[in-house]
Amino acid sequence: MELAGLRRSAGLHPQWTDGAVGLFLAVLSIAMTRVSPLGEPREEITGYHVVAAVVVFAAVACRRLAPWRVLVGTTVAGFPITVGLGGQPLALTVALMIALYTVALVTGRRTLWLSTVGVFLVGWLASMIGGAAPWWDPGTSVDLAFLGMAAAYGDATRSRRAYVAAVEDRAERAERTREEEARRRVAEERLRIARELHDVVAHHIAVVKVQATGARHLGPGHEEQTAGALDAISRSADAALREMAFVVGLLREPSPTRPPRGLAQLTDLIEDVSGHLAVEHRQNGDARPLPTAVDVAAYRIALEALTNAQKHGDGTAALTVAYDSLGVTLDITNPLGRNQNSGSGYGIPGMRERAEALGGSVTAGVDGSGRFAVRASLPAVTS
Repeated sequence: MELAGLRRSAGLHPQWTDGAVGLFLAVLSIAMTRVSPLGEPREEITGYHVVAAVVVFAAVACRRLAPWRVLVGTTVAGFPITVGLGGQPLALTVALMIALYTVALVTGRRTLWLSTVGVFLVGWLASMIGGAAPWWDPGTSVDLAFLGMAAAYGDATRSRRAYVAAVEDRAERAERTREEEARRRVAEERLRIARELHDVVAHHIAVVKVQATGARHLGPGHEEQTAGALDAISRSADAALREMAFVVGLLREPSPTRPPRGLAQLTDLIEDVSGHLAVEHRQNGDARPLPTAVDVAAYRIALEALTNAQKHGDGTAALTVAYDSLGVTLDITNPLGRNQNSGSGYGIPGMRERAEALGGSVTAGVDGSGRFAVRASLPAVTS
C-alpha cells in the first residue's frame, strides 16, 4: 500500500518527483567517486565530477519540460567532462539514458535511433580524445547497449501508451454512438406512441363531437333522435377507451393481447362511421396478403382520412383500395364542407410518416374537382 501511495504521489507531482530523483542521482554520483575497486587508490573529487553531478540533476529535473533541449544539452556538456576525466562517468551515462527515454516518448522510431547513434558517437569520440583505451575497447559497447536499452524501452512505452489511447478513444466513440442511438430510439418511440394515440383516439372523439353537436340542436319532441345521438356518443367513448387501453397495453407488455387492425377490418370501420359519414367503398384487384406493418399502416391511414372527411367534409366520402403487384394504393376523397378548421395538424404528417417509414408515400390536398383527396401508396415488401 505504501509503494502504491508513492506512485500516486509521483503521478500527481511529476516535476517535483523528477527534481528529487535528479538530486538523488547527483549526490550518488559524487558519493560513488569515493568508492574504488579493492586494491586501487580512491579517486579524488574534481570540478569535472561536480559539473557532471549538476548536469545529471538538470537533465533529470527538466526532462519533461524540453526533452530535445535536455538531450542535446546533456550530450554537449558531457563532451568536455568525458575528455577531462578520460572516460564517460556512470552518472553522465545515466543522465543520457533518461534523456533518450524521454525523447523516445515524443518522437518517431527513426528519429529516435538516429539520435541514439549520434549521442553514442559523441561520447565515443570524447572517450577516444581524453582516454588511453583503444577505439575497440569493450567499454564502448557497454555504453551503446545502455543507451540502446533506454531508447528501446522509451519507444515501447510510447507505443503502448498510443495503443491504450486508441482503445480508450474507440471505447468513448462507441459509447457516444450508443448514447446517440438510444436517444434516437427514444425519440422514434415517442413519435410512434404519439401517432398511435392520435390515430386511435381522434376518430372516436370526432364522432363524439359530431353527435354532441347534433344533439344540442335537437329541440323538444326529438327524444328518439337525442337518445340515438347519446347512444352513439357512449359507444364512441367506450371504443376510444378500449383503443387507449390497447395502446397502453402495448407499452406495458412486449406482446399485444390482440392482433392489430388491418385492411380486413375496413368494413367494420365503415360501419362505425356510417351514422355520420356515408362512405362509398370500392376495391380494385384481388386482396392479397400484406406485411403486417403495411397492413396496419394502410388501415391507420384510412382511419385518419375518414376522420378528417367526417370533421371537415359534407358527410360523404369515397374510399378506393387498389391492389397490384407492387403493393396497395388507397384513395380517399370527400367534398369540402363548411367546417374548415385546421384541427390539431398532426393527422396528415402522421400519415406521411407512416408511409415513408415503409418506403411509401402520401399526398393530400384539394384536387382539380374541388374535393379533398388523400392518396397513399404502400409497397408490398418493406425495406
